Amino acid sequence: MSVLTIPGPLPDAARPDVGAALFSTWSLGTPERQRAAVEAIAATWDSRPWPAPELLSYTVYAGTDGDTLMHHSQWADEAAYHVFFRTRRQERNDAIDSAVPDIKRLGLSSYQRYRSFSAPAAQVDGADPGLFVVAETDFDDADPRLRRNWVDLVVEALEREPDPGLLSADFHLIVDGERHLSTDRARVLSYARWTGAEAYEAAMAAEGPRAGSSAWGRVRAFPGLVGSASRRYHFRRSFVPASKSAPEFTNSPAGTAE
Repeated sequence: MSVLTIPGPLPDAARPDVGAALFSTWSLGTPERQRAAVEAIAATWDSRPWPAPELLSYTVYAGTDGDTLMHHSQWADEAAYHVFFRTRRQERNDAIDSAVPDIKRLGLSSYQRYRSFSAPAAQVDGADPGLFVVAETDFDDADPRLRRNWVDLVVEALEREPDPGLLSADFHLIVDGERHLSTDRARVLSYARWTGAEAYEAAMAAEGPRAGSSAWGRVRAFPGLVGSASRRYHFRRSFVPASKSAPEFTNSPAGTAE
């Protein structure tokens, strides 16, 4: 497979002009099809005009499971996405499907960022994220105050007991959408950047010993918390309007196809 030589800039999950952050997942079945889909997406998007001024960025990540792709698009507002969905999305998907048939599209949800955590500057400076971990946490009550309070506790715990390999974490609250979007309003999505898999696995191994700490104990015992599931990803490609420029992420594991 060819190398993706222009990976593009990483998105700024905390940029203030994002009115809707959309996340979706595709299942490809094999690492070979996963790589082929990334190349088909790149060929499709590189060969077409930018579809809408309200689309601020579009980023593709490959799951370490060798199966999934995650799509993260930032829009000025969700209404602009619905226009794109009706007028331009299908033609692009058809082009990708012609190259990689039988893609399973597992769902699309719209979120708005609530809070972010950033590691101390000394830890972040010069460090490229080698791993992205996206976790979806569910609650049994649709009241958004419940989810905001839980995120506040998580950020407090991270500030008190930061993980050495965690660079940042952005917490998003799901919002209601039109019929082709998820309408589950009791979910938090966290988008975390880690230095690499080794650091993430070390942090997960330390969860047990620190579970009794007051900050993390309150997070785990939070009323209404149902459970959480996460996936690990490597960055593959991002797309931004031609007039926009940003430093490119050049870490080779994320900038090339596996």
